[in-house]
Amino acid sequence: MNGARATRVLIIVQNLPVPLDRRVWLECQALTAAGYQVAVICPKGPGDPARQLIDGVAIYKYRPAPDAQGLAGFVVEFVYSWLRTAALSLVVHRERGFDILQACNPPDTYWLLALLWRVRGVRFIFDHHDLNPELFLSRFGQPTTAGARAQYAGLRWLERMTFRSAHRVISTNESYRRVAMTRGGRRPQDVTVVRSGPDTSVMRPVYPPASVRAGARHLLVYLGIMGPQDGVDQILAVMDELVHRRGRTALRAALLGFGDCLDDLRRECTELGLDEYVEFTGRADKAVIADYLSAADVGLGPDLKTPLNDVSTMNKTMEYMAYAVPSVAFDLVETHLSGADTVLYVPSGDVAAFADAVERLLDDDDLRLDLALRARRRVAEELDWQPQSAAYVGVYDALSGAGAARGTPPARPAALPPAGRTFVDLDDDAELRRFIVERTAPIHGELS
Repeated sequence: MNGARATRVLIIVQNLPVPLDRRVWLECQALTAAGYQVAVICPKGPGDPARQLIDGVAIYKYRPAPDAQGLAGFVVEFVYSWLRTAALSLVVHRERGFDILQACNPPDTYWLLALLWRVRGVRFIFDHHDLNPELFLSRFGQPTTAGARAQYAGLRWLERMTFRSAHRVISTNESYRRVAMTRGGRRPQDVTVVRSGPDTSVMRPVYPPASVRAGARHLLVYLGIMGPQDGVDQILAVMDELVHRRGRTALRAALLGFGDCLDDLRRECTELGLDEYVEFTGRADKAVIADYLSAADVGLGPDLKTPLNDVSTMNKTMEYMAYAVPSVAFDLVETHLSGADTVLYVPSGDVAAFADAVERLLDDDDLRLDLALRARRRVAEELDWQPQSAAYVGVYDALSGAGAARGTPPARPAALPPAGRTFVDLDDDAELRRFIVERTAPIHGELS
């Protein structure tokens, strides 16, 4: 590409460390497989080094800003992160160089950095992960004071400047694409949808250790961030309903992830007397995710219907599907588009209806099996990352002119299960059906 030299890419992420950010890590892998040279700037996770080289991707990390409190706190966080990122971009440029800069929001602040680098010929791709104006409305409602209106207008301006500064826009779904073309004023040909589908060759059921269930008959699982907009407190309300009002004491919920609300959720769990029935794992790596989702009978989608959630793709829904886990979710537009008929949908905020749907799945093996099989089939055939990665790399090829020089892309390497685990044979229909109902390894000698 570009003669003998590969096109060099710098990806900026502020919201999560990499490779913990699964979408961004899949993007990095897709680009390196296509022959691009990739670097990433992101905050450190706990225990992370300042520099990492993983699978050919150079990762530059900075100490994250202190937790934001109020408007002033968010301003400090954004300014601090922007300055640290800008400084590291100079380091990356000196050590490796970059031809294309990709910024992933939130926040919508890195358009200015992209403009500064444009004078050096760097092109800008905006990977649109979140609608920050809708996030504001979801948290605070329609602005009624002068200060709130100014904050909301500022978010709209930052979003507009990001759209206008980008050479290409990548949207996570059609709802976001419409925003790019309406609010952002972008031409349809400049906006490409790349959904955050899982790599179903890797995310697939394994035989989990019995310890994951901790003796419970049934396991419910939540996987995701635990912020104010994520509705994880709704799970505690559902568990309170199931355990204390309906006597479902043989089940357990595992909540995988972290976020601003984690400590508050733990306190609420204790106050509700649910510590015996709810586990918080904190950050979950690939092996932990594989064990818990493979052991789960039901996945939980507690995101309430808000201006942001209604049009956002919930990765957790597709990740449950990848592990053949049926799920219950509040009825959101984009969740419907992802889950289709593999999810039981209930009205937003209706805890009793959510508990009813969970009980329906737990008590009906045939329904649970049917939804699980349909979920796995749908995510593998229609939502898998591989066709999405082709669309993603296509954006870079169009911008850099690299596609014609590459030829046939390499074959997808064979996936390996986490260490010490064995994949469930998805082609053995009888065993897959048994596994979905029982969520255990077969008794030794049971299968030939």
